[in-house]
Amino acid sequence: MVNRVVLFIMDSVGIGELPDAKAFGDVGANTLGNIAEATGGLNLPNLQKLGLGNIDDIKGVDKITEPIGAYGKAMEVSNGKDTTIGHWELVGLHVKKPLRTYPEGFPKEIIDEFERRIGRKTLGNKPASGTVIIEELGKEHMETGYPIVYTSADSVFQIAAHEDVIPLDELYKMCQIARELMMGDNAVARIIARPFIGQPGGFSRTSNRRDYSLDPFGKTVLDIAKEDGLDVIGIGKIEDIFNGRGITEAIHTKDNMDGIDQTINYLNRDNRGIIFTNLVDFDAKYGHRRDPHGYRAALEEMDARIPEILESMKADDIIIFTADHGNDPTYKGTDHTREYIPIVIYGKAVRANINIGIRESFADIAKTISDLLEIESTGNGNSFKEMILK
Repeated sequence: MVNRVVLFIMDSVGIGELPDAKAFGDVGANTLGNIAEATGGLNLPNLQKLGLGNIDDIKGVDKITEPIGAYGKAMEVSNGKDTTIGHWELVGLHVKKPLRTYPEGFPKEIIDEFERRIGRKTLGNKPASGTVIIEELGKEHMETGYPIVYTSADSVFQIAAHEDVIPLDELYKMCQIARELMMGDNAVARIIARPFIGQPGGFSRTSNRRDYSLDPFGKTVLDIAKEDGLDVIGIGKIEDIFNGRGITEAIHTKDNMDGIDQTINYLNRDNRGIIFTNLVDFDAKYGHRRDPHGYRAALEEMDARIPEILESMKADDIIIFTADHGNDPTYKGTDHTREYIPIVIYGKAVRANINIGIRESFADIAKTISDLLEIESTGNGNSFKEMILK
């Protein structure tokens, strides 16, 4: 019997456009493939050893004859390409109705009520890149004390504020007010606190981001595991994505390396169930900022630490390296991209060199976790447990 499953999310590390990419404006997107081409090839020897190069052509990551892991890729069933929808599908939900977006900014009545409740005016109220809008409006924000409100192609209401102008506690309260407003017909997936520091011309966002999500609309494999008395440990922004639902213990992280440190820390403890890690830097720092060289460096930095993760695993542990959507830094715009996600699986109980093929839903991962831990499933997805276990 499997004791623990580590669900390790390489946030936004897509592996090629989905068949319906045209409907999302993403024809030609391929996060891993295009980064590799744009930067002269990726150096990911540990993921290559596990089988990443056997999924698709990635310059620098070769297909090998005897990978030590199982591998494949998955399609997204849900209608969207953002963090919330991707993660919810990974744990067994299919989101057929897209979450609401605001491509023209938020309606006047919403902003008026938000300003009334927080006792301040606001700046912005438009779709924007987070790093661009703080450079554009940061000076005015510091002079007026007005928070910067903006959105994106995703279902988000984001509030940026300088930590010396609006203290974190007040920013978080503003987000809670926005969460109360953005419900029902106005519901967005996430309200996001985006604190920053610095001076005009040199602003930088801090790691004190917080996400205020909707509750998942149905029972996830996390809920089921928790109800069965298993540990469900959220590392990084996992707790925020699920609004705490189905999580027994959570820790927020500063960056990718902290996320890996915490994963290893929990692997070295006595727990049973699911360790759910998200490494967000790929998405937040390099995908949205359209920085393929930074993205490549972050991938290689993570890859170098994979041996530490594998060495910390016990004989009855299984790890699944995957993603939640794409964010091709060579592509137009600054938004997520509709892509397949890679799946690479390893554990002492996992058969080497097994191709699990193209999975028809991210929820296949949820169903497999249910089967591995011998708990109920959400009813969505098809398990690949029998394919991968020795």
